[in-house]
Amino acid sequence: MFDGPVDALWIENMNTVLDDNKKLCLNSGQMISLTPRMTMMFEVEDLAVASPATVSRCGMVYMEPESLTLVPFYVSWLNTLPPKVSNCKPIVEKFRKLFEDNLVDACYFLRKQMPEIVKTVDNNVAQSCMRIIDCFMANYYESEVKRVSQDAIDQLSSMISPIFFFGMTWSIGCTTNSQGRERFDKWLRDRMKNYKMDFPEERTIYDYCFDTTKQEWVGWFDTVPAYECDTKVSYNEIVVPTLDSIRMKYLTKTLVMNNKHCLMPGPTGVGKSVYIQELVTFQMPEEYLTLSITFSA
Repeated sequence: MFDGPVDALWIENMNTVLDDNKKLCLNSGQMISLTPRMTMMFEVEDLAVASPATVSRCGMVYMEPESLTLVPFYVSWLNTLPPKVSNCKPIVEKFRKLFEDNLVDACYFLRKQMPEIVKTVDNNVAQSCMRIIDCFMANYYESEVKRVSQDAIDQLSSMISPIFFFGMTWSIGCTTNSQGRERFDKWLRDRMKNYKMDFPEERTIYDYCFDTTKQEWVGWFDTVPAYECDTKVSYNEIVVPTLDSIRMKYLTKTLVMNNKHCLMPGPTGVGKSVYIQELVTFQMPEEYLTLSITFSA
């Protein structure tokens, strides 16, 4: 693994080892062959002094994220929808229109109006939005024992907008602080009005989850059973659900059960480990196994 800036001299000397024969030619005349299992990887800042020959040998095309834009991300994502869904052109066009009208604007609003605790990049938060939507699409894959009816596809068509805005809320809209969330709440509500969506007025967009079974927005506390304290457990084992813990566990469970990786950041002592341990130990289906690894500070 080569890390750091590209030097004009040594990168040109690497040309022979980057060829198919994988031979490293030393100044002494000695030649060292790399084994088939060896791979050379370059993580560089830029390719300012690398020749086209070196670039082609490395098999990489370097583009600035700004020049790439977000369009290729959602265009390629639309090709990954379940077959039954992708065959329904109105649904595909709805998704395309939603991404065209809102994705770039949302990322722009994030950069200009929403201070971030940990900096993100546009393509990553956009892909996070698509991963959350993917979780809702998982029920529409057919198998040997499962068939997706036309009625289910018709119902999905009416839920596209709420699913999209829910995904946007918990990807683009969730990396900011409380002031940024207030701004995003107002911005997103104005966007929702363009699609004639009935969204509750009482609280913010962060206080509601979209229930696909009821096809309506419900409060987060309505997604879990009423809390009853178990008198048999010791005091230090009592975990009272809060709005944040319910949201975190819901999103984590939804993503993990659909084979999406999760990383839960946050300040020390807010209960991340406790909530995740509770989720993976007691609230996941039986086919999931837990491996806990502790790292020292």
